[in-house]
Amino acid sequence: MLDFTPSHLSEYRQNGFVAGLPVFSEAEVTQLRRKIEALEAEHSAGAGGHDLAQFFRVNGHVVVPMLADAARTPAILDAVESVLGPDLLAWSVELFIKEPGSRKTVSWHQDITYWGMGETDDEVTAWVALSDVSIEAGCMRFIPGSHKGRIADHEDTFDKDNLLSRGQAIAGVDEAAAVHGPLRPGEMSLHHGRCFHASGANNSTDRRIGLAIRFVTPAVRDHAPGRDWAMPVRGETPRGGWDCIAGPRGLFHPADLALYDRILAGQSETLAAGAAQTVGLYAKGDAS
Repeated sequence: MLDFTPSHLSEYRQNGFVAGLPVFSEAEVTQLRRKIEALEAEHSAGAGGHDLAQFFRVNGHVVVPMLADAARTPAILDAVESVLGPDLLAWSVELFIKEPGSRKTVSWHQDITYWGMGETDDEVTAWVALSDVSIEAGCMRFIPGSHKGRIADHEDTFDKDNLLSRGQAIAGVDEAAAVHGPLRPGEMSLHHGRCFHASGANNSTDRRIGLAIRFVTPAVRDHAPGRDWAMPVRGETPRGGWDCIAGPRGLFHPADLALYDRILAGQSETLAAGAAQTVGLYAKGDAS
């Protein structure tokens, strides 16, 4: 399993990403995928007025124990701690699923553009492959060193084939500079919130399933307005500005669904700020 070395950390610091880090065994990946696909089969109608796709893409760890548990995986936390330090919060846990032959893409973007965290260095995304995420399957591409700049201008396209909430895109990215980050099942990449990244269509014969866990430190809110919600996963949360959640009581527990709605309402104002259209993933019942 993973031994996150000084060379891995150096690569992350230099390029803004590092890929190919093994965190789950073949058996663990198989079990996680079975649980996801069982949820799809048994809860296709969603819960609490929300489609299942919304829970997969927005704050699923609040109501789905499997996703909260994934955010506490020791091998993942060990690597993230090497990057961010000992005090860690899981801000969001998401699933990105592209069906075989799907034309869905993710445009060039920086993660933290609309998150209300400023240009912080105290965030990292752990992206874990739960299927073979090859170049053919539409793996992520990165622009090395792009995290060293500031937040770039993004255009909201609201493209129906774009998996991002606003279809946001950075114009004029040099594709020739892009580096692919293919992942075998159970492997992880880490990328900085300002690192330019994108992914293509799934031209493979299998589903392309990725688990994205957004980790932050308590310090993120030191210079950000208002409050936000996150789940402590390691160390302490010594600062204010956070409403800390413990994780779900059970699958789609009524009290957790009520909390989910409060979080959704609180975050949507920040995440949709300045948008010319409704940001679908933060609207109740949206299946984007």
